[in-house]
Amino acid sequence: MPIDSLSDVIEGFGEDARPTLTVGEMLLAFDSRAFGAMLFIFGLLNTLPLPPGSSTILSLPILLLAPQVAWGANAPWLPRRLVERPIKRSELRGLFRKLTPIVRWMELVTRPRLEIMFGALGERMVGVVCTLLAMVLVLPIPLGNLLPGATVAVLSLSLLQRDGLLALLGYAMAAASAALLVVSAGVVTAAVTQLISFFSGLF
Repeated sequence: MPIDSLSDVIEGFGEDARPTLTVGEMLLAFDSRAFGAMLFIFGLLNTLPLPPGSSTILSLPILLLAPQVAWGANAPWLPRRLVERPIKRSELRGLFRKLTPIVRWMELVTRPRLEIMFGALGERMVGVVCTLLAMVLVLPIPLGNLLPGATVAVLSLSLLQRDGLLALLGYAMAAASAALLVVSAGVVTAAVTQLISFFSGLF
């Protein structure tokens, strides 16, 4: 029996008439692709315009799953409470409908290339980089979730599609994310220093 494409599975999440969806049901639907698919979905969700603080919640599955890829785990593990916690499907339908065409396009432009990059060490490297990016995503930095989230999505899709060229793009984006974080930290530090100096001069 042919395996449904990633985009078909995601579309099914949104079209299903049942009122709730659990992370456990998502893991079951993705089957052997669970690691890459879950990282991909939550990476993409972090790139969407969502209420403040959403990235902190949406990055938690990445923070839990990515280290398992880095360790070379065979199957994903998540806390039972997180796996069984029901999520209102009505709150997710819009997100899944936005994701589906994006995923379909990505599936069209990616294919197995430079597969030498996905040996045991290569797969673990993807997990390490995604773990570091998840640590950035949990921080409440305004708009700071966009590039790291996109990077997690690109790296996890490269893992799913065995596309080494896409992995190289992902690593370049990770470097850009790190540089942006350094710049942001510098700007924030400079702003705080100026504010302290300003208020010190008033007293």
